[in-house]
Amino acid sequence: MSTYLYDVARWCVRRRWIVLAVWVAAVVAMTALAQVSGGKTTNTFSIPGTESQRVNSLLEARLPAAAGATTQVVFATDQGDITASAYRAAVGEAVSRLGAVPQVVSVSDPFKAGSVSPDKQVALATVTYDVQAGEVKESTVDDLDPAVSAARDAHLRVEFSGAVYPAASEAASPEAVGILVALVILIVTFGSFMAGALPIVTALFGVIIATQGMTALASVVDIAAASTSVGAMLGISCGIDYALFILSRYRGNLLDGHDCEEAAGRAAGTSGGAVVFAGLTVIIALCGLTVVGIPFLTTMGLAAAGAVAVAVLIALTLLPAVLGFVGPRAARFSRLPVLRRTASAARTAADAPRNLTGTHWARWVVRHRVPVLVTGVIALGVMAAPIASMDLGLPGASSRPTSDTSRRAYDLTTEHFGPGYNGPLTIVAQDAAGPAQAQQVAAAVGKVDGVASSSVSVVTNGIALIAAVPTTGPNTSATADLVHHLREDRSAIEGNSGTHVLVGGTTATDIDVSTKLRDALPVFVVVVVGLAFILLTFAFRTILVPITSIIGFLLSVGAAFGAEVAVFQWGWGKDLLGIDKAQTLSFLPIILLAIIFGLSSDYELFVVSRIKEHFTKHGDARQAVVAGTGLSARVVTAAALIMAAVFASFLFTTEPITKAIGFSFSAGVLIDAFVVRLTLVPAAMAIIGAKIWHHPRWYDRYVPDPDIEGEKLDQRLTERETVRVTDHERR
Repeated sequence: MSTYLYDVARWCVRRRWIVLAVWVAAVVAMTALAQVSGGKTTNTFSIPGTESQRVNSLLEARLPAAAGATTQVVFATDQGDITASAYRAAVGEAVSRLGAVPQVVSVSDPFKAGSVSPDKQVALATVTYDVQAGEVKESTVDDLDPAVSAARDAHLRVEFSGAVYPAASEAASPEAVGILVALVILIVTFGSFMAGALPIVTALFGVIIATQGMTALASVVDIAAASTSVGAMLGISCGIDYALFILSRYRGNLLDGHDCEEAAGRAAGTSGGAVVFAGLTVIIALCGLTVVGIPFLTTMGLAAAGAVAVAVLIALTLLPAVLGFVGPRAARFSRLPVLRRTASAARTAADAPRNLTGTHWARWVVRHRVPVLVTGVIALGVMAAPIASMDLGLPGASSRPTSDTSRRAYDLTTEHFGPGYNGPLTIVAQDAAGPAQAQQVAAAVGKVDGVASSSVSVVTNGIALIAAVPTTGPNTSATADLVHHLREDRSAIEGNSGTHVLVGGTTATDIDVSTKLRDALPVFVVVVVGLAFILLTFAFRTILVPITSIIGFLLSVGAAFGAEVAVFQWGWGKDLLGIDKAQTLSFLPIILLAIIFGLSSDYELFVVSRIKEHFTKHGDARQAVVAGTGLSARVVTAAALIMAAVFASFLFTTEPITKAIGFSFSAGVLIDAFVVRLTLVPAAMAIIGAKIWHHPRWYDRYVPDPDIEGEKLDQRLTERETVRVTDHERR
């Protein structure tokens, strides 16, 4: 593989105008396709085969008016009686104007529906659309706020919540913040503005292609809104990291005296192999989400895997082409005083690796390998302890900041009606349900512990809809227990009514999603870890390296989960991060396992491939650990800081789901890179010694050598140089 990547990179340098034109055309084409398609991501989660999904399908077929997305409008007065004539008229006009908004099929009048709080200070109206949340047009959402202007003119507070509501736009793009931080880290790492900017320029090509591709794809399939965030995170971080590793080798080759084309070829032939396997590991982990059997996770995983694949292709083709334009200027160092020390360190990395800070660190780790390994494992085990209290769910409006209208609507509803009104359950009675049967079922539901109220909302076409309001909020374990109890004891609820009862609604859907994700987690871990074990065994031609990698990954992800629970469930540092206590995002464990496993394998490949490269040449296992870790520490540190910075930049959003993803990914990357890959893995390899590279003889006969360290390329180049020298001497 190394010789192939070497040839590809050299071709890209020679044909740089063609390569650049192809990638620019890809960016333009994908952007245009996204604009034309009008695709839109969705926050609606559903899982085929669950009871809540059967309820949705039944309503779509037999009662379409009740199957669409909804918006809850909260009208509130701080003083007086909202049923006063002036307020009633203002709310009535708002309801009338809301009913005229495109895609709105009905709007409930709170005074006719009895949705007025006992203290008569708050009234609730429900806007129902003729489509699902992902199909509600942006123009429709924009029309909601102007439609309630009459109520605001009457000095009423108006807030929105539900599946669709007018959310405030972000003040700053988290991607832009992450890119700015990455640029600073790269400039400091390379001691050069030009070299620091190159990985970002190439990564942006991949991010644009990936995110625009997701937008275009959203026009034909449902894609979760979090997919764009995850794809952007991985596109930026992986794109920068992969370019960083190749660029670092390229600069070293230039300083060794090679011309631009040769330096790019050698860089791709060595570090490029690690990039390919690193990218494949991430892609396998993300594609492994398909085994879970949950549509929104499948599309999220495949979309993010596509972003990583594009990042790999760009690092191996576009980056060499850009290096062809830049030439030897990529190895020049800045003359600014603030960067002189960094430039000096960068020169040391190329000329005198024995004096590297990373080498000093690796030497210390090897010298104290046993206490370092024991202490590190214990520390990560302690960090993982909060996992015992992990509570999975889909955080809702209660976890949003108070600046968000849905949070204010949630608080008003909770204060004046009770928390259950923020997530009522939809009970469907089918099989020729009439008014009498519906009332019988509603009365039975109302007697169940945990139900605040139960009322019949619709009876038509042989089915009845009963709204059951829990006494607890939609994101509590008590409400989840209530849903399970209603389903398990449905025969008592049905009684002799002759109907068949199903429990659904948004709250039940969220509970079903969380349950399915929790049950799918063990299967996912086995499949992904198994596939990655095979890939790493093939890459390094030994069993012990993949085993240490997987154990290290489990320690990293355990510590990251522990940190997430401590911050988001226990509230440690919640004021600093601008969050409220909330459940752990139900699909976060699977997403975090997939991505951190892939990224941890990235760092494993970059560090261990350097160690193996040195061991293959010199045969000293412990010295190879010192040299390989020292040579890769600077670049791995920069890569981890960049990736963590990109993930952490998503903490600046107002979306609690994105905050949780960004924090967990950032914590996982930092722990894995610095504690596991640059500390515990070198310590373990130093303890095991040369035995870690052992593999049976039959392996050499039947399994091809991918040569990610570039050994075959070195042989080819050495033979070529020998022939050249011989020909020169003959002349």
